[in-house]
Amino acid sequence: MATTTSNPEASVAADAVGEDGVRRRDFIEIAAVSAAGIGGLIMVYPLVSQMAPSADVLAESTTELDIGSIETGQAIKAVFRKQPVFIRRLTPEEIAAADAVSTDSLRDPQTLAERTQEGHEDVLVVMGVCTHLGCVPLGAAEGEDKGEFGGYFCPCHGSHYDTAARIRKGPAPTNLAVPEYTITDTTLVIG
Repeated sequence: MATTTSNPEASVAADAVGEDGVRRRDFIEIAAVSAAGIGGLIMVYPLVSQMAPSADVLAESTTELDIGSIETGQAIKAVFRKQPVFIRRLTPEEIAAADAVSTDSLRDPQTLAERTQEGHEDVLVVMGVCTHLGCVPLGAAEGEDKGEFGGYFCPCHGSHYDTAARIRKGPAPTNLAVPEYTITDTTLVIG
């Protein structure tokens, strides 16, 4: 009786290789790496997403106003990022007064055109925070003191701003800041 001896390693290797030449071990390795990758993403996602701004912060990141009802010569106050914003629809006289000032005579030289948007030169949007010590200037509400130059006046230390919200007199070093904004039809979006 003839006995045949077979090599056990050769038979295991032959069983592990499928018809298309892929070993079972390759499949298990791919499945394990894929599961580890997905598990890692599931663990990292909450850590990354918690760094995103919350809904209340996103809500304050822009301010939208309808400026169609603001009459010529009228100013309103709004809030943007918890700070006051002054929106003024300039009269032709205020525009002429701002344009008549030589920028060489200004501490922080800017023209009215540089402080407004093209096509909306009559709408002035500035942050209502004095650039000296952060006070809120007067001049945006009806009957408030507008200072010597007809714009805004900070009574705390005597800073006077003109109709384009440019510093003209007093300790403030720069003009009232103009935030980023867009105007579409009658909608003003700040931020």
